[in-house]
This record gives sequence, C-alpha cells and structure tokens, in this order.
Amino acid sequence: MITKQLSIFLENKGGRLSELSGVLACENINFSAWSLAETEEFGILRTIVSEPERACDILKSHNFAASLNDVVRVKVADRPGALCSILQILAQEGVFIEYLYSFATSDGSAAVVLRPADVTQCEAVLKKAGIPD
Repeated sequence: MITKQLSIFLENKGGRLSELSGVLACENINFSAWSLAETEEFGILRTIVSEPERACDILKSHNFAASLNDVVRVKVADRPGALCSILQILAQEGVFIEYLYSFATSDGSAAVVLRPADVTQCEAVLKKAGIPD
C-alpha cells in the first residue's frame, strides 16, 4: 500500500514536460500515473514511476528539483460510490487527506494515490477495514 511518489518542481515554460519525460524515457523508466498542479510561475508534477529512487537521482543530475515521499496506493472498484466508501472510512478514523489522484489499472479497476497527513495511520486504517492494495 505505501509506495514512493516522485515530486518534481517545473518552471512554467514550454517544453519542460517533454524534456523531463524524455530524460526518463532514455533511462527506460515508466510512468504509471501523474498529476500536475500549477501556479503562474511553476508546476508540481507528482508521479508514480517504475524506479522512483533511480528516477529521482537521474532527474537531479539533469538539474530538475525532484524529491521522493511516501504515499498510499489503494485499489478501488470501478463502480459509483467505491471511492466515497473508502474516504468515509478514513474520515471516521480521523485520517486527513492532503490530496489524491487516480489511474486506471489493467484489471478494470482504479488505483487511487492518497497523500495523507499520516501515511502509517492511513495504511493501518485501510488494512483494518480490509481494503485491498
């Protein structure tokens, strides 16, 4: 359930995403999911990649501001209310979610990436509730 997320700060200028993805493609690192939030001057790309530690080192060597942090990945059924049920369980146990994003999986479900204030607490609550990872 707990996995590493790569966060990269990007200047808001043309071609920066292309450059970043090209650097990782040349190193045979695959993206599973990404979320890009932006402000007027910069963006924050949060992504799940095949080799997070190596990807972080590679990006830093190419002058990208990159860091790793822990997030919780949880499998969610592809049906109305499935995510709501999980979020209600977390809310009832006092787990605060800072942000989330999701991606489709090959088995027809979805994977949701959660960034809780307390990663360990979130994982424990989900496991106790029988939520699959």
